[in-house]
Amino acid sequence: MVVDKFLTHVGIIMDGNGRWARSHGLQRIEGHKAAEKAIHDAVEYCGEMGVEYLTLYAFSTENWKRPKAEVIFIMTLLKSFIKRNIDDLDRNRVRIRASGRIDDLPSGPLSELRNAMTRTGSNKGLNLILALSYGGRAEITDAMRTIAGDIETGRIQTSDITEESISSRMYLPDVPDPDIIIRTSGEQRLSNFLLWESAYSELYFTDVLWPDFRREHLEEAFEDYRLRRRRFGDIDSGR
Repeated sequence: MVVDKFLTHVGIIMDGNGRWARSHGLQRIEGHKAAEKAIHDAVEYCGEMGVEYLTLYAFSTENWKRPKAEVIFIMTLLKSFIKRNIDDLDRNRVRIRASGRIDDLPSGPLSELRNAMTRTGSNKGLNLILALSYGGRAEITDAMRTIAGDIETGRIQTSDITEESISSRMYLPDVPDPDIIIRTSGEQRLSNFLLWESAYSELYFTDVLWPDFRREHLEEAFEDYRLRRRRFGDIDSGR
């Protein structure tokens, strides 16, 4: 399969770990463990297909409300995931980045994440963006706080506020808006993921639970995207 270069940014809402665990008679944390293979397949396939940015919704601002034991496990899993995979990711020229209020993360996972971002910062392959302690509303709120501070200090005037000036204050302003957002597990909502950036993104929903999501499922999503005709209000892409 050949993917046209216009597929630049893919976002994935990795949903269904808990349901996968229940369906296998396991505890919820086992679903999070089983999800690692799906992440490997997504990173590998996107890299092969020339995708430049892959954003994985790994931990939302709302996820902090989950049971403490589960949150601790997820944070421990994040740290160990990075440690286990950093060599391969670096070898494959993957650049690790993060989006969200990452300073809210515990010191251990945060340190591992920052080290990985520093180590892979000059890599020119796939940008793997981990959305951690991330919420679309939180991102917009933080952007508004930055703008308010700039107005207060006289750096800008209210008349300077535009869509572009707001976009420039998002967490990763250099990253283009996602072409497609994929959500697994059959749910059909964004759940506070990239709300500003997804205004014209194509949405793709699949019943496959995230731990079962493989290359062939991603290929199906990409093929579906290729068959769509994207519209941006006053612009028809002509595809």
